[in-house]
Amino acid sequence: MAEFSLPKNSKVIPGKHYPAKPGAKNPRTFRIYRWNPDDGQNPRMDSYEVDVSNCSMVLDVLLKIKNEIDPSLTLRRSCREGICGSCAMNIDGTNTLACLKGLDECGRGIISIYPLPHMPVVKDLVPDLTHFYAQHASIHPWIRTQSPPPADRERLQSPEERKKLDGLYECILCACCTTSCPNYWWNGDRYLGPAVLLQAYRWIVDSRDEDTGARLDELEDPFRLYRCHTILNCTRTCPKGLNPAKAIAEIKKLILERRT
Repeated sequence: MAEFSLPKNSKVIPGKHYPAKPGAKNPRTFRIYRWNPDDGQNPRMDSYEVDVSNCSMVLDVLLKIKNEIDPSLTLRRSCREGICGSCAMNIDGTNTLACLKGLDECGRGIISIYPLPHMPVVKDLVPDLTHFYAQHASIHPWIRTQSPPPADRERLQSPEERKKLDGLYECILCACCTTSCPNYWWNGDRYLGPAVLLQAYRWIVDSRDEDTGARLDELEDPFRLYRCHTILNCTRTCPKGLNPAKAIAEIKKLILERRT
C-alpha cells in the first residue's frame, strides 16, 4: 500500500482563545486562520470572542480584533467599498469580500475565516497572488490595435458597443471566483481561471480592439481555456454579481464559430 506524508505545515492545529471582555453586550465567536512563516510553527485557528455591537461587516470585526485584541493579526484591506478587492477571503465557507459580508449574512454559530483557498499564504489571511496577476498580464489587458489612432479624437464606440462591456468591466480581480474553481485548484499552473478569462473576454468584445483573432489564438488551448467544465462555483461566489462562466462560454462559442 502506498503511503503519503502531508507537506510541512499543512496540518492546522488549535490555537489561542481570546475571551470576550467583561460587559460585552453582543459577543460572537470568530475562528481565524493564523500562520507566520517566520516562526516555523504549523498553521493554527485562533478563537476570538468579539463584542459586535458596533460592527456590521466582517471587516469591522477583523479591524476591531487587530486594533483592540491582537495586533499581530495580518490581513489586506483598503477601500472598504467593494472596489479594490484587497480584503477577499473565505468567510463562513464562501469566498467573498470582508467589507461586503454583513454579519447578518453569516450563520448564527461560530464564524470561520480563512485566506482564499488553494493559494500560497504569505501570512495569516494574506494570500500570495503573484501567479494570479502574472496570468492576468498574459492576456494583454489593454486595447491592441493595428491602425493608427484618429488624429483629432479618441477611438469612439456606440452606446450599443459600450453596453457589451457591462458585466465585464466591473471585475475587480479579487480572485474570489478563481480560487473557488476546482479546475483551477488542480490546473492553476496552466488554466487561466474564471477571473482572467472574464477579463480576456472583456477585451475580445471591446469594439475598439483590433486583435480579436490573436486573442482567440492565445486562448485556444486545452488548458488555458478548456479546463473550464462549467461547475459555476465562480458565478455563485462573485461578490460583484458577475458571471464569469458565461464569459468563458462566450469565448468558446467565438472559437467554435470561426472554425465553421
